[in-house]
Amino acid sequence: MYLPCASLQFTPEQMVKLTNIHCCAPIFRIKLPKYTEITVYSPMQLDSRDRAILALLQADCRISNADLATKVGMSASACWRRVRAFEDSGIIARYGAVLNPENVGLEFEAIVLVQLTRHDPDKLQDLVRVIERRPEVLECFATTGQADYHMHVLFPDIAAYNTFLETTLFRLPAVASAQTNVVLRKIKRAEAIAP
Repeated sequence: MYLPCASLQFTPEQMVKLTNIHCCAPIFRIKLPKYTEITVYSPMQLDSRDRAILALLQADCRISNADLATKVGMSASACWRRVRAFEDSGIIARYGAVLNPENVGLEFEAIVLVQLTRHDPDKLQDLVRVIERRPEVLECFATTGQADYHMHVLFPDIAAYNTFLETTLFRLPAVASAQTNVVLRKIKRAEAIAP
């Protein structure tokens, strides 16, 4: 058995193989001491219909199941079962609407490269908590290279961004510096991924 990012070994008594859901790969539940369990999903094998369903749902998540089934050449019930399997397995994380930032008054967009003073776990946790609570921070990545974190931010204007820097980011003990790269124009913004 393969468990990503862990070097643990389990006895057969600790692993229980569950039944295979339609178009899902096997699932293992690992029983650990003190009522702790880990469920491990192996990657789902996707066929061409699965990929078509996912592409259509990413383009329009409000499409009816009947229309979706027609477009991929399946019965409505079979299509519904596949979509349900994608949801249950975590392939479909959520459904939502894509907004146009300029039309809702968010005109300042930037990529911010954050360097840390040092990698103190408590101070890093404070930084992560603040970033997670701020809706203006669309994405944040811990990265290799000179910057420790890359943040994609969106604000109404540069004044609002400057207020965020002065009242929030620069007050965190873990932050040594932040380099702002203002987005001048968007070359590509993909909302969908190719499974």
